[in-house]
Amino acid sequence: MTSYLPEPIASTPGRHQPAPPPGCPAHDATGSTGPGGLVRLYGPAYGSDPAGVFERLRQQHGAVAPVLLQGDVPAWLVLAYDENMLAARTPSRFSRDSRNWRHWQDDVIAADSPLAPVLTWRPDCVSQDGAEHQRLRAAVTEGLARFDRRGIRRHIQRFANQLIDQFAGTGSTDLLTQYAQHLPMLVLTHLFGMPEEEGPRLVEASTELVKGTEAAVVHNAYIMDTLRRLVEHKKKSPGHDFTSWLLEHHSRLTDDEVLHHLWLVMLTANESVTNLVANTLRVVLTDPRFRASLAGGLMTVPDAVEQVLWDEPPVMTCVGGYATTDTELGGRRIRAGDLLLLGLAAGNTDPLIRPDPSAPVHGNRSHLAFSRGPHECPGQDIGRAITDIAVDTLLVRLPDARLGVAENELSWTSSTWSRHLNHLPVIFTPLRPVSPDEAADAPHRPVHHRQAAAATAAGAEILIRTQPQPAPTAASGDLPARRSRWLPLWRRLRHRR
Repeated sequence: MTSYLPEPIASTPGRHQPAPPPGCPAHDATGSTGPGGLVRLYGPAYGSDPAGVFERLRQQHGAVAPVLLQGDVPAWLVLAYDENMLAARTPSRFSRDSRNWRHWQDDVIAADSPLAPVLTWRPDCVSQDGAEHQRLRAAVTEGLARFDRRGIRRHIQRFANQLIDQFAGTGSTDLLTQYAQHLPMLVLTHLFGMPEEEGPRLVEASTELVKGTEAAVVHNAYIMDTLRRLVEHKKKSPGHDFTSWLLEHHSRLTDDEVLHHLWLVMLTANESVTNLVANTLRVVLTDPRFRASLAGGLMTVPDAVEQVLWDEPPVMTCVGGYATTDTELGGRRIRAGDLLLLGLAAGNTDPLIRPDPSAPVHGNRSHLAFSRGPHECPGQDIGRAITDIAVDTLLVRLPDARLGVAENELSWTSSTWSRHLNHLPVIFTPLRPVSPDEAADAPHRPVHHRQAAAATAAGAEILIRTQPQPAPTAASGDLPARRSRWLPLWRRLRHRR
């Protein structure tokens, strides 16, 4: 057993680690490797093919590989399924409390580093172990359990239909930016009891934060300020919502604990569900086996979702903990205080458990997409419901939707943690607008996808005509302008009950 993690170089306060100079002998020409020849889980080489990087690491190192994060911060990446399960289920060996990280006091991460929002200790259940973890997690799980599941599904159905209404008469749209990115946040703002005008900007801020852009800290500050104002409002005017239930839970969460749990649920849920919806829609649109199986009744939408959770989990890697003592995992010597990452995507493709990755896994939920152990995602059923309804509703409303570009023209952006589809253009037969009398006679209702043609012919779709929205700019400082373009649409969606 050997330990390959190098000692990191402390960063200059307020600045990121500089890129290595061209031609540095310790780095390859593409910049994909850093000190000690360790592979970087960031940069162009990793971003273009993270799955290929995982497989090369598996071949070179086996179950556990030494890697570098942004700023050449050292960490271990767990690649094997069994080792991922073991690390996730033994917090006594791998604590989630980042204050156990041996480099925490070494100024390894600058205050404005994109890693700071992810690795910084917070007063939430993800950063705790033992009894304190159980106290905080109980508030989250019991708060989520108070929602009526059928009621949530009705809200998801309504929001999905309202979003589709915005583009159903146009004959084309981008399902990522006009559908998958907004449906999860619509549901979350409803569950949180938030003012509807916060939704559009939260969509953008959370997306940029998880991408790990240079402005991640700025976006994170905006999200925290928004949630802080929500907590203050709910303390004075509680309602039938997740925020109020956290405040009144018998675990007696402090205001700061409530704030950070709202941040945790919003960021993880919006990121993971957006990716899951987009990935599932892409597979249904591009893989004839999926579309034919769904149309022929050989596969249900939930089956398709589970297949995607195996093949393309919405989160590729996540923090798995910090070694509490010198230990061993997968033949590697892990020193006390080392940072460990769970390789959820890599574990799902471990050849020891999936010798044939092309074989269907219908109904099999033993994947790692939602992690495992005491920190397994507590909101995964809501995430599945949003995705199931998003896909099924689209197939009902737009049964002939097809990809609007060649499949090889699709592109992705990858961060250390996840892989994001950049766009998902589709074309379809435009739906005609219906009169108010027709709309009253044919309200939106769930319809099985095999009834789609009949539903379309009956004129059951309601089309709201809106002015086309200009594409958002890429400048991180232009948030207010982009927010103003989305607010009229968002208000209509929230007020249609």
